[in-house]
Amino acid sequence: MNELVWPGFILSILTILVLSRWHLGFSLFAASLVLAYFTMAPDDFWGVGTDTFTDIGILFLALAVALIPMIGGIMEASGQMKSLVNNLRIRRRAFLGISPALVGMLPMPGGALLSAPLVRRGGEGVRGDTKVALNVWFRHVIYLVYPLSTALIVATYLAGLGVYEVIPYLFPFFAFTILIGYLFFLREAEGRISGPEPFSRKGLFIPLGVLMAAPIFDFILFRGIGVPIRESALVTGVMISLVLAYYFSRLPASKVSVVAKKMKPWNFGLIILGMFLFLGVFLRSGVPELIASLDLSAVGLCVGFGFLLGLVTGRIQVPASIIIPIYLGTTGLGAMAPLHFAICYISIFMGYLISPVHPCISVSLEYFRVDLKAFLKKIVPPALIILIVALALALVFM
Repeated sequence: MNELVWPGFILSILTILVLSRWHLGFSLFAASLVLAYFTMAPDDFWGVGTDTFTDIGILFLALAVALIPMIGGIMEASGQMKSLVNNLRIRRRAFLGISPALVGMLPMPGGALLSAPLVRRGGEGVRGDTKVALNVWFRHVIYLVYPLSTALIVATYLAGLGVYEVIPYLFPFFAFTILIGYLFFLREAEGRISGPEPFSRKGLFIPLGVLMAAPIFDFILFRGIGVPIRESALVTGVMISLVLAYYFSRLPASKVSVVAKKMKPWNFGLIILGMFLFLGVFLRSGVPELIASLDLSAVGLCVGFGFLLGLVTGRIQVPASIIIPIYLGTTGLGAMAPLHFAICYISIFMGYLISPVHPCISVSLEYFRVDLKAFLKKIVPPALIILIVALALALVFM
C-alpha cells in the first residue's frame, strides 16, 4: 500500500480543508476514513477507533471542551458578562483592550458581535478600521495564554505537552502581541470609561470569579494535588465554573436547554474525538515515515506552513492537527519542545488572526461598516512583525 500513502494523505488534508468550513468535527472523521482507506486494513482502523474512544484521557478532554461553551452561554444569557464589563472602571485604552479579551475567554458563537458594542462604546473618536482591528486583535490574543482556550488545550495535547508547561514560553509572545497592539491600535484612544450604572463590586467580582474558577481548580488539582488522570482536573474545574455560572445566573432550568441549542456543546466534543481519531490513523498510516524521509525543514513547516494554513483555514485547530503530527513524525520525538511549540503556535495564530475567512473578522467588518481592504492594511503590518520575530527565533532555536 506504500504507493497509496501519499494520495491518501493529500486527499485527507483536502477533506479537512474543504469540509471544515461546514463542520470541523465531521471533517476530521471523514479525513480519518479517507486516510485509513488508502493506508490500512479495516481491522487496523477498527483498532485505532477502539483505542481512541476508550482512552479515558481523550474522553475527559472531549467532555471538558464540550462544557466550556456552556459556561459562556449561561453567562451571556444571564447578563453576567455584560455586568463584568460594565463594572470595569479603567482608562479607555485599557477598556478597549480588556473588554474584548474578557468576552473572548469563552468560546461563544458570534462572540465578536458581543464585544463589538463594547469597542464601539469605548472607541468614540477612533477610526472604524481601528475599531475592527481592536475587536479582532484583543478578543483573540488571550488565546495565547488562557488555560481554558480550546485551541490551546487541543494543540498542547497533540504535541504531547501540558498547557501549563507551554504558557511560560507563550507568555513573551503574548506580552509582545499586547505591546504591538497598543502601538498600532490603542494609542488613538484617550480618556476614561464610565459605566452606565453605579459601580457594583458584586457585578465585577462574581462573574470574574466564575471565569477564573475553572483554571484555578484545574491548576490546584493538577499541579498541587497531582490527580492521576490529568484531564480529570480540567473536567472538575470546568464543572465547578459551570455550576457557579448557573447558580449566579438565576436562570430557570428550561432556559439551559435553550442555551445548549444555541451553543451546541456536542460539536466541540466531536471535534476532540475526530481530531484524535485522525491523529491515531495518521501515526499508523506510514505517512510519518515517508515525511521523515523528505528531511523537511522544521522552520518551514512550523512557521511558513503554519502561518499559511492559519491564513487559509481561519482556524487554529485545523492547522495544529495537521502540522504537529507531521512535526512529530519528521523528528521521531514523542513530544514537541515547548519553545518549538510556542513558535509553531504563534505562527498559526497570526495567520488565523488576519484570515479573511475568519468569521470574527467578517462580522466585525459588517458591524463597523468597514471595507476588508482597509482592515487588512491596518492589521497585516503588526501581524507580520510578530511573524518575523517568530521566524527569527525559529532560525536560531529550531
